[in-house]
Order: sequence, then C-alpha cells, then structure tokens
Amino acid sequence: MMAQYHALKAEAQDCLLFYRMGDFFELFFEDARIAAGVLDIALTARGEHGGEKVPMCGVPVHAATAYLQRLIKAGHRVAIAEQTESPEAARKARGSKALVNRAIVRVVTAGTLTEEALLDARADNWCVAIGEAGGQVALAAADVSTGRFQVIALDSATVPAELARLAAAEVVACETGDFAGAATTLRSKAEFDSGAGEARLKRLFAVATLDGFGTLGRAELAAAGGLVAYLDHTAKGALPFLRPPVVHRAATTMAIDAATRDSLELTCTTGGQRKGSLLDAIDRTVTGAGARALAADLGAPLMDKAAIDARLDLVAWFHDDGAVRERLRAALRALPDIARAIGRLAAGRGSPRDLGQLRDGLDGAWALGERIGSEGPALLAEIAPRLRGHGALIDLLRRALVPAPPIEASDGGYIAAGYDVALDDLRDAGAGGRRAIAALEAEMRGATGVSTLKIRHNNVLGYHVEVPARAADALMRPDSGFTHRQTLAGVVRFNTPALHEVAQKVSQAGAHALAAEAAHLEDLTAQALGVREAIAATADALARLDVAASLAERAAEGGWARPKLVEHTCFDVEGGRHPVVEAAVARSGDRFVANDCRLSEGSRLWLVTGPNMGGKSTFLRQNALIAVLAQAGSYVPAAAATLGLVDRLFSRVGASDNLARGRSTFMVEMVETAAILAQATPRSFVILDEVGRGTSTYDGLAIAWAVVEAIHEDNRCRCLFATHYHELTRLAERCDALSLHHVRAREWKGELVLLHELADGPADRSYGLAVARLAGMAPQTVARAKAVLAKLEAGRAKTGGLAAGLDDLPLFAAAAVTEEQACDAIRAEVESLDVDALTPREALDTLYRLKALARDGAS
Repeated sequence: MMAQYHALKAEAQDCLLFYRMGDFFELFFEDARIAAGVLDIALTARGEHGGEKVPMCGVPVHAATAYLQRLIKAGHRVAIAEQTESPEAARKARGSKALVNRAIVRVVTAGTLTEEALLDARADNWCVAIGEAGGQVALAAADVSTGRFQVIALDSATVPAELARLAAAEVVACETGDFAGAATTLRSKAEFDSGAGEARLKRLFAVATLDGFGTLGRAELAAAGGLVAYLDHTAKGALPFLRPPVVHRAATTMAIDAATRDSLELTCTTGGQRKGSLLDAIDRTVTGAGARALAADLGAPLMDKAAIDARLDLVAWFHDDGAVRERLRAALRALPDIARAIGRLAAGRGSPRDLGQLRDGLDGAWALGERIGSEGPALLAEIAPRLRGHGALIDLLRRALVPAPPIEASDGGYIAAGYDVALDDLRDAGAGGRRAIAALEAEMRGATGVSTLKIRHNNVLGYHVEVPARAADALMRPDSGFTHRQTLAGVVRFNTPALHEVAQKVSQAGAHALAAEAAHLEDLTAQALGVREAIAATADALARLDVAASLAERAAEGGWARPKLVEHTCFDVEGGRHPVVEAAVARSGDRFVANDCRLSEGSRLWLVTGPNMGGKSTFLRQNALIAVLAQAGSYVPAAAATLGLVDRLFSRVGASDNLARGRSTFMVEMVETAAILAQATPRSFVILDEVGRGTSTYDGLAIAWAVVEAIHEDNRCRCLFATHYHELTRLAERCDALSLHHVRAREWKGELVLLHELADGPADRSYGLAVARLAGMAPQTVARAKAVLAKLEAGRAKTGGLAAGLDDLPLFAAAAVTEEQACDAIRAEVESLDVDALTPREALDTLYRLKALARDGAS
C-alpha cells in the first residue's frame, strides 16, 4: 500500500494527498502533520516505514467538504485519490489479498471550486492565468462555478490593477515568465505556448477557427491556453464548464490601480472585510448572481457612454415604478442560483438537487419574462428573450423529478413516480417484499410465542431476525428452523430460509431501482448540459435584472439622482454625499452635510484647505466614488450630477507602511504619487490628500508645490488636492485653472465646531491646536504648544516664513527647461569623450571640467 501511496504522492507534488481508505480519506507523513495542525484533529502513528512509525490522520468521506474548506482557506491545495474499483472487483481480478486500485481524480484549489459549501454565493471565484508572448501581456480569467471565461489584453504596467480588480482566488503563470512573482501557482513554459493554446481552445470549443470569439493575439492565446491546461490538470481530464471566451480590452473600462481600489474601499475595506465598503453600502441585490454581477460592475466601470446610458435607462425604469420593482425583486428572491447549479453539473459534481434548481430557476425565469414583457428600455428588450425558452427541458425535469430532490443520489428517491413504468414496477416489487417481510414477522411471532421478535436490517447481515437474549433458547434448537448468526449484549440474531428468499427479492428490486434512477440522472444531466450556454445566458439576464432593480431600490431609498454623462471633461456635482459615511452618520442619528463639486476646464484643479476632521478626505473620496458609480451604471448620491467620462481614476488618500516590501509610509506615498504623474491624462480624475507629509516641513512643501504645478501644467486632469500647506495657496495667482476652497470651521466659546461645509477661498487658519484639544490632549500640553506656535509665527513674520522667495520661482515648465539645459551641456561633454584614449592625467582634468560645468549650471 505504501508503494501505491508514494506513487500517488509523487504525482500530487506539493498538494496534500487525501488517500481514500474505505469511509475515510487518510493523510500520511508530512501531509498528516500539516493537516492535523490546520484541522485540529488527532495525529496518530501506525505501522512502520523506514524503521519509524508512520504519522497519519484522517477525515470521514461524508464530512470531507468541511475539512477541505478549512484547508483551502489556509492556503493549501488538495489532491483527491479515490478508489477506482471495488474491493470485490480487486479480489476477483487479482486474488484475495489484492490492493484496490486508486487514482487522483481531482486537485482541489482555491480557484477551481464548484461546491456550494466552499464558495461565497455573493462573490465571483476567479482563476487567472498570465500569458506573455512577443513582448505583449494578457490575462485569461475563468470562474468555473459559473463557466464565465474572459480574456483581457493589456500592457504589463496594468497587470497589478487588473489582478486587483478581479480579486483572483488563484493566479497561474509561467515559471520562467516576468510575472512569476505575482502568481500563486507556477506551471511549465510548454503550457503557455501560444500555438498549443490555440489548438487547445479549438479542441475545447469544437471549432475550426477562433475568429468567432474576436481577435486573439499571441499573448491572449498563451494566457487562455495556459489557463485551460491548468484547469484540465486540476480536473484530471474532466474539464469544467467554460463558456466561449469574451475578449476585453483594458481601454473599454475605467482604469483603477490597486492602490486606488484599496484607498476607496470599492468592494472591501483595507482590512479585507466586505462590510464598510462601497459595495456593502449600495448592495440591495436579492440573489447571489446579482451580487456577483454588481461587484463586477463596480470593479470595472464602463467607458462606453451608450452602454452606461443603457444601464441607467433600466435602473430608471425600475426606479420610477416601485410596484414593478417590488414584484420583480420578490420573484427573483425565490429563484435558485442556476449559474452555479449548471457549473456543478458540468464539472461532474452535480446532484439531483442541482437539476431541481435548474427546473425551478428556469421555470421562474420563464414566468418572469412573461410578466415583464419586452416593452421598456432597450436593455430590457435585449434581456427579456433570454428569460424565456427552455420549455422542453423544464417540462422534462418537471415530469422526471420529485418536487424536492435530495443532494445525495446514492439513496435514490429522486425520480418521480409515473416517469418510468419499469422503475415503478421495481419499486412496487420492493414495497411488496417489505409488506411480505412485515407479514412474515407477524407469523414468526405467533409461531415462536416471542412477542418482541423483530425483523431488522443492517449493511453487514442484511435482513435478519432479532430477539432478546432471554428468549433465544427456543430458537437455538436444531429443529426450530432458525439459523444463528450473531450474539450481542442483550440480543441474539437469526436467519431463516423464508426470510432469506423474501429479502433477496427486496434487495434485488432495490438495487435495480437505484441503477435505473442513476441512469435517468445521467440522461437528465446530459439533456441539461446540451443547452448549458442558453442556461448561462438566462442566468446572466436574471443577474442583470437583479442589479438594475437593486440600484433602483438604493436610489429610491437614499434620494439619489441619475447622472448625466457627457463627452467633455467636466465634473459638476450638486449636493454630493459619501454613501458609506452617510449611512454611518445616519445610524448615529446625525445628518450628513452635502457639498457641491464643480470642476471645469477653467477650474479643473481645486486646492482644499481646512482643519483635520473637517471633512476634506471625505469630500475627496465621495467625488471619486460618484465617478465610479456613474460609469458603473448607477444613480449617484447627489441632488444632480453632470460628469465627463473618466478614463483613469487615481486616489492618494492615506497610506501605511509596506514593511514586507521595505517601504515606509512616505515611500509608499511617493511611489503612488509618481505613478499618478506618469499615467494621468486630461480625461483622468485624481484625488490627492496631504501629499508631502511624512518628511521634513521644507521637503514636504517643496514636493507638494511641484506636484500641484505638474498636475496643472502637464497632466491637466481634473484634480482635488487637499493640503495643510497654506503656502500652496499662492499658486492660485499663477495657475489659471487652480481655484481655492476650504472646509469651514468655527471656534465658539473656546470649543471647535466643525461645519463640514465646503466654501470658496483658502482657510484662515488650520485649527490644529483646537483639534488636539478636541482629541483629548492634556491642557498643559496644548498650552505649551500654543506658546511654541506664537514663537514660530513671530519668527515667520520677520523672515517671510516657509514660503519666502517662492514668488520668484519660475513655473514648472520653465524650471524643467532650465535644469534640462544644464544637464544637456554635461551630457554632451560626456558623450564626446573617448574614454579608452584618456590618460590618467587627462581623465582627472576632464572630471574637474565636468564639475565646473555642473557648478555653472546650478548657479
């Protein structure tokens, strides 16, 4: 047995091996030690291997799913080794001591789950592969629980942003590729060959050409082929359900990098929790598929104005008719998740209950389609036909299945009476046999005089007679007609020829009935899988309706407005609010203060000053969230909004140390700010909060000053810039598209009152000491700080303060030209040198000359 185990373990490689032995999955050696620690189960040692006891532990087969869930959550991968023949077949083929054959039938990983108990019903479960070819990069992403399959062409710089958007459960990459560090699983280079990938896709979808799926470049083929190869490896040849790939281009959605997603907490908070995120604040979906679609919409806001307006039209239709919306939501709430049901059936892990869910879900979708019709917005007219159809399958499943099919198929009982006459006859024969057994029990009681005699059944003895030990003597006699089988504490068990004959008929009828039901289950599953593409399309249609009705419900609940999307770069929001903060404020009984934001070509950069806790960060974030919601196709938390499309969204609001990568808070801030300056375009939207903090005051002010100038002069994007550096307000005199604003605050009887209102102009003071007092700082410390502040302000008045001399600086573009000219003179001198021909003396003279040039350029 150990030889067989080691062969399977070598095949499983770095996976924990679940080795099937009877009713248990056993783990041995280091696998057992790891599993015992994660699962908190007993670690034992038996037998002997290499002179030492073999460490082992096991989990029951019937409860394996719960244990798998914990192992996968802990980051492990599990290979399942099942018995591929029965012990009887092994003995018959190879003798009485033959070892049962086993094989790895599946590798369970975080990205290849289909089991309902292992998945979050309200979140997608993406497995992503990164493909590289000819200097190009692409991602292929599949959710095998629903069959969704996407191929995304992008440039290498945006790979981290796309991985963050997908929140992939598993990332697969080539072991020799440039993105091996981003992967959770590495595979051989051969699996990411673009030619092999093309052949693999053609074979999978049974097509002669891939042209029908769109234009697939070599990188896309490498990614898709690598992903299919990995899924085939984990499924051990039983490839899960994959729909034809949908080809995406990164330019079709708003670009949001990983840092911005974390900062804005779009689908989860910085702590990794759904609660407290934007998704949590707006999600009113009533189905798991709808919740998954809403999260996908928020993660990838659209750049196509027509597509956005189509979504908004559907939301508006439900928003304006509350009765229709409520009826739709009630109908959707009752429907099962047919997308994941068909996924389980396609993966070979389905059950009679999954077929029942398809029947009920498709029947409900048909009825819903009939009720809503196709009159309404264009998107509704597109969706409605996908709800109807499947009549033949619904009718078949309705006739074939009982009203509530079980999860387990092994015990039968899921095929309805009347569907198969032969099956009904077998059931009748079994029922007749059970009636005969009951009659035989009554007859035996009368003949023996033992009123407590019972006919029972178990898996070892089958049907048998059981009597109390005190009444067993009469049945032990040779002429009693009873054959002794087993003696236990308190009872004795017997058999009789008559009971054996009747029991054999019952067992045969039962076995034949189970076999007939299994054949029907296989046929019904094949019928469903034959139209799986259409079923998946119906599931998508239901999810889109749920998202639209959910957003309409949220808009009606919060008094949100439909945004107007325009092509020019404006950002005009009246009475904007932060949906997450507003909900938190409402729970405490307070009122959220709404604020306007009116960015235009002549006022595209707002410099926002004011005290801490005054609401600057909230104001910045709420406008970024409004842009996301609008382009996702949602109403927005505002009285009105007219928005120009945003191609890239950037947020530099708050940062923390990244110790794992050796970066301080300030370093993280500088890296993120550098990325913004390098990537933001005139159509982008940028929010920056307190750039320059974390270093010396002079350094911080200098960096903030340069960043504001760069955004104004070079990037020319819409930007909200919050700062405590009041010296930056001087830039308003020289930057024509920069305007000054502040959050209002007042001191009343020695106490700071934060008004959370945005007003024009710079703040008159920062109220730092008042905020410190409000935070509970000791009075003597605040008093000392006040004295120090007075001294500093007196010195600033005499010397001109931090901003002394800044008025004489040229603007960003002019300064860059000056520095570049100095640098070019040195570069020209260096490029003219013939280093190999220089003597040591000439080299030294050259260094002096270069130093003089650098000094002259600096002066």
